[in-house]
Amino acid sequence: MSETISARAVWFAGPRAVEIRAERVPPPGPGQIRVRAIASAISHGSEILVYRGQVDPDLPLDLPTLAGGFGFPIKYGYASVGEVIDVGPGVAGLAVGDHVFCLHPHQSVYLTPAGLAMRLPEGLDPALGVFCANLETALNIVHDTPLRLGETAVVFGQGVVGLLVTQLLRMAGAARVLAVEPAESRRGLALAAGADAALEPGPDLPERLRAANGGRAADVAVEVSGAPAALQGAIACVLDEGTVVVASWYGRKPVTLDLGGHFHRGRVTLRGSQVGRLSPGLAPRWDHARRSEAVAALLPRLRLAELISRRMPLERAAEAYALVDSGAEGVVQVVLAYNL
Repeated sequence: MSETISARAVWFAGPRAVEIRAERVPPPGPGQIRVRAIASAISHGSEILVYRGQVDPDLPLDLPTLAGGFGFPIKYGYASVGEVIDVGPGVAGLAVGDHVFCLHPHQSVYLTPAGLAMRLPEGLDPALGVFCANLETALNIVHDTPLRLGETAVVFGQGVVGLLVTQLLRMAGAARVLAVEPAESRRGLALAAGADAALEPGPDLPERLRAANGGRAADVAVEVSGAPAALQGAIACVLDEGTVVVASWYGRKPVTLDLGGHFHRGRVTLRGSQVGRLSPGLAPRWDHARRSEAVAALLPRLRLAELISRRMPLERAAEAYALVDSGAEGVVQVVLAYNL
């Protein structure tokens, strides 16, 4: 196709103010592809922080496909799947008709650098490709987790990333994986995903966790709930010399910790994990391309379909964000669909 195409895109005009704006999408230039969207996933973590206006307005954007700024207006999102409809000069490895995952905001048709697109495995329901971004985050978290074969891991938060981490830790050799999650429906999903036990948070959590783990605390904890208070619980639930991997992005939410007692005397390690950077110990062997290849290979092996709680048309994006923002019971992943 050589003509410019009309498209629709989600913009945040201000905190909790969602608009559908018209876009004009020209043919792809060198190194670009043009994609017609099939579905896109709303991130229940970082994207909702942006939607609420809980991100530093001066923070620079970190993807070339984003537009505007965190001080609003902003076009934000990074989990879109679609069909390639045009390929620009110099693009190799992608062809018209391919189903791809793209790091792009919610938009019906768009241009993207070919390097920000991943071809999905043959035979995979393309809608399940929306999990690529969160799966890449989850894989990075597991790579940042010093788990040894036969050890116990506990995952705080069973949203999409937490449920993916729970599955990957089992594949990585954890003898037991325990989940901590306040929502009953998500605890059920954690058990279905392979967790040995799913516990409610609370002041007696360390005791209940030890009871569920043969009297022993966990070797490793992953905090991916997005709730600052959960970090203290994670510290309390690991053994001496244990590690807590902090994968949540708290935005501008304050975090208050008591670092006396067990943290200090138990020499507990806090390690940050962020998907933009690989674990330093893997640098000689892994790069972002290899990580993306691993994610594509993992997609058909994981339980993903049951994580989609709701599919809503793009025109109902404001309603979709409000639903996620409400924290309604039973809502895990909301997907915007472009053919409803």
